[in-house]
Amino acid sequence: MLRRATFRDYPAMLQIYAPYVEQTTVSAEYLTPSPATFAARMEALKNVFPVLVFEEEGEILGYAYLAPAFERRAFSWDCDLSVYVRRDARGVGIGTKLEGACARIAKELGYRRIYSLVTGENAASLAFHERAGYHIAARLPEALFKSGRWISLIWLEKEVNASECAQAFPRSLSALPASFWEEL
Repeated sequence: MLRRATFRDYPAMLQIYAPYVEQTTVSAEYLTPSPATFAARMEALKNVFPVLVFEEEGEILGYAYLAPAFERRAFSWDCDLSVYVRRDARGVGIGTKLEGACARIAKELGYRRIYSLVTGENAASLAFHERAGYHIAARLPEALFKSGRWISLIWLEKEVNASECAQAFPRSLSALPASFWEEL
């Protein structure tokens, strides 16, 4: 089941994220954020952007969220996607459902593009994004240093609305009717 994340979900979400930080180059973070830091990040996002979890039989198996892609006002129509699936739950469509819901929300709110940054060593994520309709916008060689080596970064983009969406700024999450969330 796909639903909006709540404060009580953050510990399980952090447990999913921690191995990506500590054991891979998927995340650019060196250290897993503290529970308080992680919760503060999600709380800062959840009223403006979707923060979603995929839950099955009471267990959170994955999460995704959109965030601002850039800081300045002229970039208001751009957002950035992050998707993390528990390692033992990958390959069964959870990430696809999470990304699809985020894309649907972004479209409904009036965003033009969703961006996603993927490290060059993360072939599975690159393939996932391409299947979801993302295209490579840029390749940044040796953009980050982690695990004792320089790693490239691939910047992906997916258009969810045409350029005419700029006639109005994207709407807030509160503009979505309750029925929208029930249909996720």
